[in-house]
Amino acid sequence: MSKPKSGIVLSEGEEVILELEAELWASSSNPIAQFFGSILRIIYMILGCTRKGYIVLTNERLVEIAQTRLCYVFNSSKAVKYVLPASIKEVGYTKEATCCGCFCQAYTLYYDAFTQRTAILLKGEDEKGAQRIVDEFYRFIQFANKK
Repeated sequence: MSKPKSGIVLSEGEEVILELEAELWASSSNPIAQFFGSILRIIYMILGCTRKGYIVLTNERLVEIAQTRLCYVFNSSKAVKYVLPASIKEVGYTKEATCCGCFCQAYTLYYDAFTQRTAILLKGEDEKGAQRIVDEFYRFIQFANKK
């Protein structure tokens, strides 16, 4: 199996079920917002600033990763957080109109735990894709809580 994009080190027998890259530059699935997000990303890339975020769901754990680099090589910050499946109370997605109030839908995955709420934009997903991702999360939580 190839190494996950997030760089997470997998344990023996652990498999990645789902790896989502958090869209940290654009604010919606709207192509215009993505275009401006890409421009902002290019400006920051020229300045040497990068931001990456991932949510990795494996058959054993849920991991949130956020990393910022400055001047191309300096790790400004990195946060790796394991979320206990038993602490997740709710998982779902929201659908919002982002352009002129009715066009270009933005789908956002969210999950609520006892101590936090995490939400990320699902870049390039439609309603079917958002539902598939939520179903994967739900199956993971259900399986992990039976252990």
